[in-house]
Amino acid sequence: MTTAPDALFTETLLLLGGAVVAAPISRKLGLGTVLGYLAAGVVIGPILHLLTEGGEILAVAELGVVFLLFIIGLELNPSRLWRMRADIFGLGTAQVLLTGLALTGAAVFSGLVDWRGGLVAGFGLALSSTAFALQLLNDAGDMNTRYGQRSFSILLLQDLAIVPLLAMVSILSSGHETANGSVLVDSIVAVLAVVAMVMAGRYLLTPLFQVIARTGAREVMIAAALLVVLGSAVLMQLAGLSMAMGAFLSGVMLAESSYRHELEADIEPFRGVLLALFFMAVGLSLDLNVILDNFVLVLVAVPAVVAIKAAILYTLCRSSGSPHDDAVRIAFLLPQGGEFGFVLFTTATAQQLLSNGTASLLISIVTLTMALTPIGAALSRRLLTGDSREELDEDFEGAGSDVLIVGFSRFAQIAAQILLASGRDVTIIDDSADRIRQAASFGFRIYYGDGNRLDVLRAAGLKRAKIVAVCTQKKETTDRIVDLILAECPDVRLFVRSYDRIHSLSLRARNVEYELRETLESGLLFGRKTLEALGMSEEDALAIGEDIRRRDEERLRIQLTDGLHAGRHMLHNRPVRPEPLVKPKRATPDDIEAAVRAHTGTENS
Repeated sequence: MTTAPDALFTETLLLLGGAVVAAPISRKLGLGTVLGYLAAGVVIGPILHLLTEGGEILAVAELGVVFLLFIIGLELNPSRLWRMRADIFGLGTAQVLLTGLALTGAAVFSGLVDWRGGLVAGFGLALSSTAFALQLLNDAGDMNTRYGQRSFSILLLQDLAIVPLLAMVSILSSGHETANGSVLVDSIVAVLAVVAMVMAGRYLLTPLFQVIARTGAREVMIAAALLVVLGSAVLMQLAGLSMAMGAFLSGVMLAESSYRHELEADIEPFRGVLLALFFMAVGLSLDLNVILDNFVLVLVAVPAVVAIKAAILYTLCRSSGSPHDDAVRIAFLLPQGGEFGFVLFTTATAQQLLSNGTASLLISIVTLTMALTPIGAALSRRLLTGDSREELDEDFEGAGSDVLIVGFSRFAQIAAQILLASGRDVTIIDDSADRIRQAASFGFRIYYGDGNRLDVLRAAGLKRAKIVAVCTQKKETTDRIVDLILAECPDVRLFVRSYDRIHSLSLRARNVEYELRETLESGLLFGRKTLEALGMSEEDALAIGEDIRRRDEERLRIQLTDGLHAGRHMLHNRPVRPEPLVKPKRATPDDIEAAVRAHTGTENS
């Protein structure tokens, strides 16, 4: 007897099926995955009514935004964040204030709300969607561009602004005589929570991951990563800040940790799935009846909100030094409403500043502006004048370095010295917690990560590195990593430490750009010094060493085409016919008698 699958199982299949079908189609059309997920949610929910709990799914799916902010935090160490302070507190604050006031005026002028409700509507619509914008930046690979970083600065300030905006709702609502005192208490609690987060990140998190890494249990490392992200998110939520802000702070605190890339790789799958679920849940939550009942108003309001926000963003970016192309990209990336607008409108409804109908209408407007964002971002390319995309200098340890070294062996340590002495930034990953701790004691910056995992290599900057140097000690491990990298990035410049001559031939057959046997140079130097000790001049010994190196390279080329035993004529040798090394047998009495007779006979003759 078979039983019908429960509702949770069926809903999961529907969501996964929708994501698998819609995202590739949307990406193929050049609209990105976000619009595909959103469309899948609209079809599954409001159109076909296969799912109706969009709000409940959205509450869970918001963890995708939390994980996204944690990963972004991992890429911004405190010093880098401090250098962005002008964009965060200057450009970001100006955007929220000017856009909020402009949209407040539009809302009041429309007659939809009074001035108090207009403030809530205006500043709620002024907030953009962190999830939408950062996903579009990641899809385009533009997170490390100048315009990508300015966009993120604005989004970060908007996330911080949710605290005073919620306080504004409390002040505007009736019956809150103690609102001012409450705001002061909430602010103190928020500050203390941030201080606690910073202290925990500095003194607790890295020792925790050191202990876990020594166990070698990957599943425990994943569990610890989830614990840190969710724990910090909940702490910030209890303090009145957003969960995403807590996750972001914990990421920033771990940005200089040796375990950063491993954490990013462990969190990435959860982030991707939950963000897809978040976008689908937004589509599920769309109320088509509200849109149909207010069709004309929505038809005017949606493009008006987008146009007002885009115009203010472009003007602010241009006035603060952004070139035309960057200002256009930012203006078309951030004109939508955001997920925090949902929170603000829901809270205002509970405080009776907005009616249920007005709140539903505002939420529908936010959702539609989200849907238009990928299309607008694609169309914005027509307005570009051809300015070259300005990349940010990677002036922090981590993904994006010129050289990615996999395996911090003795060989790699010497190579890294040369690179660092030249001023090059190097990202080094190794899977030995003890080696990381020892290297850190000598001032090296290396990260914990298993080079056999493609997700770790990606997190460590595989696709952005100019050269990837594989310096692991075991031949089998090196081969696995080389094959993994070549399958992911066939055109990558690979420099590989070789175990022996046979391994060198194997690596050359894989078309690596450069390989070096770990003992070649040391053996040549040892031989030269021996000749000098025997009385030869340094110049003559060096010339002989160079001849050996040239012959060795020529032999490798011949062997690569003709086999291992080819090229013997390139070797310097003196042929010797050694006597067979056969262990003598013990003499028997018959052998002794025969030897005596032979000896006697020889003497007689």
